Amino acid sequence: MENYKLVMPEHLNHYGYLFGGKLLEWVDEYAWIAASIDFPDCQFVTIGMDHVEFKKTVSNGSILKFAIKIIKEGNTSVHYKVIVLNKKGVTGKVEEIFSTTVTMVNIDKDRKKAPLRKKTTS
Repeated sequence: MENYKLVMPEHLNHYGYLFGGKLLEWVDEYAWIAASIDFPDCQFVTIGMDHVEFKKTVSNGSILKFAIKIIKEGNTSVHYKVIVLNKKGVTGKVEEIFSTTVTMVNIDKDRKKAPLRKKTTS
């Protein structure tokens, strides 16, 4: 799955660059969307990100590309690799600014881990 986000002034920190917490919010949200599309009968919560390192600063007006891919499926959890890319306006150079693996777990109505239920093909 791919998604895009436009960086706006309200997403910036006091130095004028993208606030790291905002990027983490988008990564979490897009991983949850991917899991919910892949497993529509599941209720997912995020239980972790394997690594958090911001590799480049991001300026106002940047368009970020989020590439989300399933990399591992367990009994109750699923892992997604999320890579965030920024295409520089003037040069057109694409830079990876962030990547992590997000782990989502399926929960039941009592908030206990529950087996994954794959989407059915009809």
